[in-house]
Amino acid sequence: MSRLFPHPLLSVILWIAWLALNNTIAPPHMLLGALLACIFPLTDLHLTDGHWPSLHRPLVAIKLALRVLLDILVSNVEVLRRVLGPESAIHPGFVRVPLDLNDDWAITALAGIITMTPGTLTADVADDRSYLLVHVFHIEDAEVLIASIKQRYEAPL
Repeated sequence: MSRLFPHPLLSVILWIAWLALNNTIAPPHMLLGALLACIFPLTDLHLTDGHWPSLHRPLVAIKLALRVLLDILVSNVEVLRRVLGPESAIHPGFVRVPLDLNDDWAITALAGIITMTPGTLTADVADDRSYLLVHVFHIEDAEVLIASIKQRYEAPL
């Protein structure tokens, strides 16, 4: 059974995501989503080294998820305010965020969190995994941004 469903939680998450993205629970979509949710984890086994992340502190993960959701809402309002305001009030730029993380999954999660937050985008990961290159829609103080990312997102990861 474990060969057929190597990662059952991943399959369930993929199936729910499929239904949410299609915004329907029609039987054909449920069936196709279930089929894809079963096949994708099987094909992904060859793309990893067999190391899958594990959740050691679920309360920290929940707190991080809520923080990210709140930050997404706040950032949406800030980006909207800047877009509707004068163009001269926008100061985009790139920032190198040094990494203390060394696990590829954690770095990927951090890059995803940064990208999900409106106004920021992870543009690159250094080959030696020492920093993320982040594009910022509006930046006033790079050091404040770096400290915020490290404290709010990297530390819990």
